[in-house]
Amino acid sequence: MYPLVAELSAHDLEVAETLIGVIRFLLIFLAARALAEVLVRLSLPTIVGELLAGVVIGASGFHLLIPPSAHTELNQGLVNVISSLASIPPEVVPDVYFESFPSLQAVATLGLYALLFLTGLESELEELVAVGAQAFTVAMAGVILPFAFGTFGLMFIFQVDLIPAVFAGASMTATSIGITASVFGELGYLKTREGQIVIGAAVLDDILGIVILAVVVALAAGGSLEIAPIVKLVAAAVVFVIAAIALSRTAAPGFDWLLDRLKAPGAVVVASFVILVLCCFVATAIGLEAALGAFAAGLILSSSKNNHAIQQSVLPLVSLFATIFFVLVGAGMDLSVINPLDPASRSALVVAGFLLVVAIIGKIAAGWVFSSDKPTNRLVVGLGMMPRGEVGLIFLGLGTSAKLLTPSLEAAILLMVIGTTFLAPVLLRIVLKDKPPGGDNKISDDVAADPVGLL
Repeated sequence: MYPLVAELSAHDLEVAETLIGVIRFLLIFLAARALAEVLVRLSLPTIVGELLAGVVIGASGFHLLIPPSAHTELNQGLVNVISSLASIPPEVVPDVYFESFPSLQAVATLGLYALLFLTGLESELEELVAVGAQAFTVAMAGVILPFAFGTFGLMFIFQVDLIPAVFAGASMTATSIGITASVFGELGYLKTREGQIVIGAAVLDDILGIVILAVVVALAAGGSLEIAPIVKLVAAAVVFVIAAIALSRTAAPGFDWLLDRLKAPGAVVVASFVILVLCCFVATAIGLEAALGAFAAGLILSSSKNNHAIQQSVLPLVSLFATIFFVLVGAGMDLSVINPLDPASRSALVVAGFLLVVAIIGKIAAGWVFSSDKPTNRLVVGLGMMPRGEVGLIFLGLGTSAKLLTPSLEAAILLMVIGTTFLAPVLLRIVLKDKPPGGDNKISDDVAADPVGLL
């Protein structure tokens, strides 16, 4: 606990935390909804509005929503308001604010898991398996191309040392499945062939990203790179995904049997949440990301006869909590480090431009590396793989905390993450304008006739 916070009485601390929590939610939802309404009228995805809302009220804007990792000062006006309402000294407010911030991040994480769970529910398992070869090829190319060109380009063109270059290359490998799923769901393209290839490839990207992250952590720690732990991690990821697909055939009927015998209100959402939590627990216990477990939980229940009822019960959670997640992603972005008017930032802009180009081209090129006997919009596949979002920020945070990145390289990676995160939804909307899902790329007439949006 912060020293100044420890001096507050339990009542004063509770009042301050409650006020801060309520103000945060008000800021997030008002800003996100306001910008979402504007972007809807411009025929742009609302997720862009949520990310922009985070930028506006976050570290790059009014400093009203500041994650502790941003290392910047809280808006003084907000500090004075909370101090006055809670009757506590102004100098204590920032300590209470940052100490209570993890609770908001926990809610945002719940939103991410709910979104990935819903994505798994909406996935047509037969089609996901049918595009498995294409998804694997796209995922491999989407990891290898940006990682190789980014790492070696930084080393040989910009003379960056090996470890920082590897960090930068690794930050471009993964795809933000949360952002991708949200965009495709909102555009009604989640259940198309392109959508299933992208979602499958994004899941594989996360698995490959976990392996790369393990290697990078070992490099950063100066330890030896042992093959056995890496092979074990890959094997665990493969077994986990295969088990989820198998359980969709065997466990879903048992889940339906249980639901038929539950009579208390809310049985569907509570039982579904139990499966979600169990899958996240198992994924974490075997060394994988909990987010992968959330998606796997949706896959397991995708064959349930209660699929539609589960989706309807989970959708409100996604609409509320996933908004918080995307706003926090935007709030953590500090654009001041890439100010073109600051001479000290210009070298970072040059490196950032290089990383952004490699990050975009590497993922778009992945859309052309697979073979398919059915008509497929390859540009949509490539653009769907583009956003790095929170995944890129995780890599950036790791490099920053380990003090292995120079300020210019930190700024360059940040701009790459921001650029790919904001460009992907906009470009997808432009490419898919006046092209409703259906026709040659539809999965089935029923699916195309009634797509279920995510947000």
